[in-house]
Amino acid sequence: MTILTADLNFSLPFTNPVIIFSVVLFMILFAPLLFNKIKVPHIIGLILAGMIIGPYGFNLLSRDSSIVLFGTVGLLYIMFLAGLEIDIEEFKKNSLKSFLLGIYAFIIPITLGFLVSYYFLGYPLLTSILLGSTFASHTLVTYPIVSKYGLTNNRSVAITVGATMVTDILTLLVLAVIVGMSQGTVNSAFWIKLSISVVIASAIIIFVFPLIARWFFKNISDGVSQFIFVLAMVFTGGVLAEVAGIEAIIGAFLAGLALNRFIPHNSALMNRISFVGNAIFIPFFLGGVGMLVNIKVAFSSVQTIKVALVMVFGALLGKYLSCLLAEKTFKLTRAEGQMVFGLSIAQAAATLAAVLVGYNVILGETPAGEPIRLLDENILNGAILLILVSCTVSSFLVERASKKLVAEEGLQEYENSTESDNKTLIAINNPGMINSLVELGIMLTQKRNNEKLLALNVLEAEKGEGENRKASEKMLNAVVNLGAGSDVQIQPITRFDANVANGILYTSREHKITDIILGVTLPNNTLKRKPGETTAGILANTEETVFAYNPTQPFNTLKKIIVVVNKKAELEEGFSHWVKKLFILSKESGLPLIFYAGKSSEAGITNINNSLPKPLSITFNSFEDWDDFLIISRDVSSNDLLVIISSRPGHISYYDKLEKIPQYLIRYFQKNSNIVIYPQQAMTHSKLGELYEEEDHTLIDLFSEGRKVAEKAGHFFNIFRKGKHKESDESQDY
Repeated sequence: MTILTADLNFSLPFTNPVIIFSVVLFMILFAPLLFNKIKVPHIIGLILAGMIIGPYGFNLLSRDSSIVLFGTVGLLYIMFLAGLEIDIEEFKKNSLKSFLLGIYAFIIPITLGFLVSYYFLGYPLLTSILLGSTFASHTLVTYPIVSKYGLTNNRSVAITVGATMVTDILTLLVLAVIVGMSQGTVNSAFWIKLSISVVIASAIIIFVFPLIARWFFKNISDGVSQFIFVLAMVFTGGVLAEVAGIEAIIGAFLAGLALNRFIPHNSALMNRISFVGNAIFIPFFLGGVGMLVNIKVAFSSVQTIKVALVMVFGALLGKYLSCLLAEKTFKLTRAEGQMVFGLSIAQAAATLAAVLVGYNVILGETPAGEPIRLLDENILNGAILLILVSCTVSSFLVERASKKLVAEEGLQEYENSTESDNKTLIAINNPGMINSLVELGIMLTQKRNNEKLLALNVLEAEKGEGENRKASEKMLNAVVNLGAGSDVQIQPITRFDANVANGILYTSREHKITDIILGVTLPNNTLKRKPGETTAGILANTEETVFAYNPTQPFNTLKKIIVVVNKKAELEEGFSHWVKKLFILSKESGLPLIFYAGKSSEAGITNINNSLPKPLSITFNSFEDWDDFLIISRDVSSNDLLVIISSRPGHISYYDKLEKIPQYLIRYFQKNSNIVIYPQQAMTHSKLGELYEEEDHTLIDLFSEGRKVAEKAGHFFNIFRKGKHKESDESQDY
């Protein structure tokens, strides 16, 4: 105890790491709560809290290496999340707009900044150019607000995120050139070296990182290892960017784009990444920014006040003019324009980097022996005030714009949503398939439309409870935990029944299920061409959409979704439902959709897509001859998901060639993950009910008739025969 007491030092600023971390954690915990009560956005609350506890406040903490380290991690995390959460398709659609906004947001502010610096403040040419460039950059400090409101896929956000990369690259390029010119190192070799190094670093991040990620996620399923791998990729991207001569934040953003498709937005991994960043790293960065603010020095002289006011109003005006021009050019709504202005006005990372580098460049000495800096102390203090003011204004604007856009999009979603009562049932039997089935169920379920997700494990009554009950509880607990990891609530259900098929059927009817997900494995021999007994029984006696899923690799390692549509599929009542489900799957996974379909089906799918608020970019290939399935196999790689739209017997889109689906999958697509979808249809059991009333059949005769219909079509086994099923048959089918 004596030794511990002696080590404690309560003098200010604190130096004990335990005390430092405790103070920071209390700042992260209470600052947003306290400032939110007076309607101050939590981001500003963290910056103000950093001012209060920092060296220019109560001096509880100094901005030492630990604060700088965690703050740097937080800054890279913000840029990484921006690249990770962005909708790639939306980003591609708006790439030209992002580039134009980036040019607007760079040229107008840097021109305005140069003019006021050179003519009004009287700074030299190089200093004026560099100071003007600080007006042009912006940092996505308020991006967590956008993420909180679920607006990361909004077009105004996508445009601004892309523009951030443009403005920051140009700003940091100006920094490198001006510093080089002041030191006499800018020549043709400088430009060649910079260009080559940037191209090489970008190519490694964009093309090599995805190859490494696909291999890793295929072979490593441990959640902790995956999280550490993602962090390693982020900082490796940052290192490559710095080696190339640009800032690490650009590398982090590119790493986010490279890993975007490997981390679905509703996955447990994405939840971990967002949680750790928003709970620890990003608040550290914001608090560190606050620690830089020295209000006393900022108002210590008339010249300091003059420079600070010019920097603040010049930067705000320059960004406002550029965003106003973008709003008119791109025909954005008022709320979208406000979002663009709010996101692009925040100055932090690039501004601070440019000012600090310029401050440390010594051009000479005064007669009194004082250093002549490229950027003097007045500019440094003005930059700190600019960061505080711009982040404050940005927080209020983004918060207000987010609420407006949520209200607008929420109304639009309500008007376009017709499936708010959807309920998806995941049939769980094989422990080895739990992760894959739950992952698919989560991606198919829209939380914002109040869709429900249930997981069922059926215990056959003849086998009793005992160990089977314990195994069931263990599997369902694993399902619930996986859902919680993705912030999705899954309702677990255990049921005793005569057989698995009956348990699924009765549960489906009791809970009014709309979609059933079954885990299946392909048989090892090519002679077995029919579905197994469990699947057959479910198909023969349900109207719901059934997804028979055979996963051969993790979903996030897939490259694209290839959908083969059977003839006349558009005439079935469940056509619109499964099409929208595949659209959701594509959007959540980030995988492109490629349809192989006839002309009439293509027209139906296109009409559904065009009716959406944000139509997807989908590709069509003409396909109608199921005897020539080899054509499709040539276009399917091992990392593609194959989806086949089938049909139940006795319906308009059913024909005998669908019997060959298992044979096709075994022969041509053994290594591919695949889903066979049986759309919602007015099913066999209702038709047999009519037959029962007309011909006075007994209940036993009714099921017998159903068996005959299935066997005549050559599509189903009889699941109603007595006796126990073999364990191997169950594992292959369910």
